[in-house]
Amino acid sequence: MADLFDTPGADASDKAPRPLADRLRPQSLGDVIGQEQVLGPEAPLGVMLEAGTLGSIIFWGPPGVGKTTIARLLADATDLHFVQISAIFTGVPDLRKVFEAAKLRRKTGQGTLLFVDEIHRFNKAQQDGFLPHMEDGTILLVGATTENPSFELNAALLSRSQVLVLERLSLADLERLAQRAEKDLGRALPLDGAAREALLEMADGDGRALLNLVEQVMSWTVKDKLNTDGLTSRLMKRAAQYDKSGDGHYNLISALHKSVRGSDPDAALYWFSRMLEAGEDPRFLARRMTRMAVEDIGLADPQAQAVCLDSWNTYERLGSPEGELALSQALVYLALAPKSNANYVAYKAARKAAKKTGSLMPPKHILNAPTKLMEEQGYGAGYAYDHDAEDGFSGQNYFPDEMKREQFYDPIERGFERDLKKRVDYFAKLRRERNKS
Repeated sequence: MADLFDTPGADASDKAPRPLADRLRPQSLGDVIGQEQVLGPEAPLGVMLEAGTLGSIIFWGPPGVGKTTIARLLADATDLHFVQISAIFTGVPDLRKVFEAAKLRRKTGQGTLLFVDEIHRFNKAQQDGFLPHMEDGTILLVGATTENPSFELNAALLSRSQVLVLERLSLADLERLAQRAEKDLGRALPLDGAAREALLEMADGDGRALLNLVEQVMSWTVKDKLNTDGLTSRLMKRAAQYDKSGDGHYNLISALHKSVRGSDPDAALYWFSRMLEAGEDPRFLARRMTRMAVEDIGLADPQAQAVCLDSWNTYERLGSPEGELALSQALVYLALAPKSNANYVAYKAARKAAKKTGSLMPPKHILNAPTKLMEEQGYGAGYAYDHDAEDGFSGQNYFPDEMKREQFYDPIERGFERDLKKRVDYFAKLRRERNKS
């Protein structure tokens, strides 16, 4: 019995023209370009196939790196019936039909490799629906996702699968793919060396995108080899892979933040520019830069926060694209500013102590006594007005009586905090002396 997803026999459509990317689809795992980290003899898939113990797998990687192709070839290598579905177009009734067909195949001794593209788009309940069929061997699941499985897939599904990371293709991998395309087409790309490299870069690590670009270039009628200008005038660079709510967004903002923290203005400008090129909202970057100023620079350079806010305000007044220049100026300032997270550490420690100590009252001597009853209870008794004390410092205790004095803020010997450290040490010395007496 065939299901909706079984492939029928050959028909006239088999003789129809096929895109280059489809014609060059590898026929064996050994033909796959790149992904040696999962396909090599000592890599996870190589070891599984050698041992004959293929288990359920989640492929995590960007588009065009071979997720579908490898899944299909795994089915061929293990004599499993290959079924492909997409989470975007498949509902619960379709899944039931897939599972029923797999059960029928199993009774005849035929296993099923179910490849689920965009598996992260299934909700949690739908993902749970795969579990019993994985456990009883009805299907061997191979899922593909461009999103982080840790966030998008059920823990139960992950515990029954091995996550394998597929990487974007390197320029060397793309060059091998271009050569394979030239062999299939029977002629070389009409590009000089620099233009050829530019074409590879346009693909941005996506093999399918490269083959589509190659097919376009090969359709042109040109007398001589094109240079880079000739190529870029005819062909637009594909948009960078970037999802403002996905991994690409968080990976790049993490790289930007850590470049600033690491005092590298050049790397910071690079990641800043990558995000802008991908269409990131400059206001988001302005907000995150202000966060960097208070978290990683703090009181080592109190001016850093003001610089960020001024650049943000300048952006709002100028708009794009001039306003981004003001943000980049603030970014360089942050990267080269002295760094201190002393206040950040102090704040977190104080919050932790506040949560732990609950509702402890302030010491009575620092409480106001607006009523006679409160005065009789000792509110305000013994309070020393600091302005009347020597050096303007009384040294009294301001923590709850039941709580040991804590030091949350420990300034470092960098930037303006050098001066603050001297003040902290000075008041600590006075406090010890006055509490002795």
